[in-house]
Amino acid sequence: MPKTAPTAKDAHIREYLGTPTDLKADAVKEVAAGLADTLADVFALYVKTKNFHWHMSGRHFRDYHLLLDEQSAQIFAMTDPMAERARKIGGTTLHSIGEISRRTQVLDNDALYVTPEDMLAELRDDNLALTTRMRKVHAVCDDANDVATASLLENWIDETERRTWFLFESTRPAFGKND
Repeated sequence: MPKTAPTAKDAHIREYLGTPTDLKADAVKEVAAGLADTLADVFALYVKTKNFHWHMSGRHFRDYHLLLDEQSAQIFAMTDPMAERARKIGGTTLHSIGEISRRTQVLDNDALYVTPEDMLAELRDDNLALTTRMRKVHAVCDDANDVATASLLENWIDETERRTWFLFESTRPAFGKND
């Protein structure tokens, strides 16, 4: 397949934002796009987790409120390293809330009231979906031989699996019963 000439826009971005890397240009584009898509999900999941944290109520208020505060802080801590990783390899990252909205797969929940159980179940499923998305980006990194981004993703996947586990355990209807 013949290589196409870079567009004027691509040349401009490379001239002003390109960081030297030994990764191939196509690999940088693919990894950066995967990171931007994932970052959009991370921002959306952060806001959703804070929303549920702020609107938690009921018998287990304190435990759930603190759990979601802890989880939202962990989610937010992913944002800067994820965006900076794309820049380190010469790619670009998110620019706006509108771009986050266009790229995210995390659905909003604007309901005035959501039961604590439904909040936790929704966040459990969102975290599980985030794990799936990060695994796909990891595969892109493997193909690009981008071991540093893959390594970061491995840690974030582990953290996300832990959040999923905690949310799963918090939504179980009875001790020792899996549905």
